[in-house]
Amino acid sequence: MPIAKYIKEIGRGKDGARALTRDQAADLFGQVLDGTVGDLEIGAFCLAMRIKGETPEEMAGFLDAASLRLHKLPASSRPLLVIPSYNGARKLPVLTPLLALLLAREGLPVLIHGTATESTRVFTSSVLAALGIAPMEVLLSPEAGAVAFAPTALLCPGLQRLLDVRRVVGLRNPAHSLVKLMNPCAGQSLVVSSYTHPEYALSMAATFELMGSNALLLRGTEGEPVADPRRTPRMQGFIGGRSVFLEEAQAGSLASLPDLPCGTDPVPTAHYIRQVLAGTSPTPVPIARQVALVLQLVTQL
Repeated sequence: MPIAKYIKEIGRGKDGARALTRDQAADLFGQVLDGTVGDLEIGAFCLAMRIKGETPEEMAGFLDAASLRLHKLPASSRPLLVIPSYNGARKLPVLTPLLALLLAREGLPVLIHGTATESTRVFTSSVLAALGIAPMEVLLSPEAGAVAFAPTALLCPGLQRLLDVRRVVGLRNPAHSLVKLMNPCAGQSLVVSSYTHPEYALSMAATFELMGSNALLLRGTEGEPVADPRRTPRMQGFIGGRSVFLEEAQAGSLASLPDLPCGTDPVPTAHYIRQVLAGTSPTPVPIARQVALVLQLVTQL
């Protein structure tokens, strides 16, 4: 169906807009990813969805379309851990690479995918570079015990273009939610994902259920899929789309705070990560707990 008819349905404002079916959402998003529509239509789609918000059915349709267009990693000998990293650090050091390296130390292959979506934050790619981990240029599944970083453009150029729209219009669009839910692996895998606001916990959980996903979902640190090193967040698991309760959010006052790097600079953050891996600095308890829960889910795959 022409994109104009879809925009007419979703662009009637917050109260007048109509939700699309999963198939309609897949058709619409496929046209956007394929670049068969103009910049004006893409802008209208992004703004309309920003005002209306995505239903789980619509997001499942968007994921269906993206899955058909993703350059997927081949299956590996062990379940692949997929960590989307798109928010970066604003106030706290971005410790997504620490989570990935701790999981790799347990013998699992770990894929981080992402891109810089703003100009004012420090992103995982910068910390990985400081750790000597360069982005992939060709998609290959990481070996067991290794961490690899795939730029979004390598996985799906259409998604990268859509994420870049934020720099023009200043607002996030469905692609920013989709990349936290998608699975770019052809084999057995588990997605470690996060949300920023409580309402997204419900919609993302419903989408994981619809997609039959294997995943761990938590409230991330400034949107990154790593537990806040100061306080353990609520964590929920999914195996084949079935919800598995894992951990309730830590309540009460904090007895102590971890000794974290000051600021978000990639070099001190990388130095701190090396210290934790070497055992000269303690692993923050919430992150250690997240690692344990990911490993628990992996045993159920």
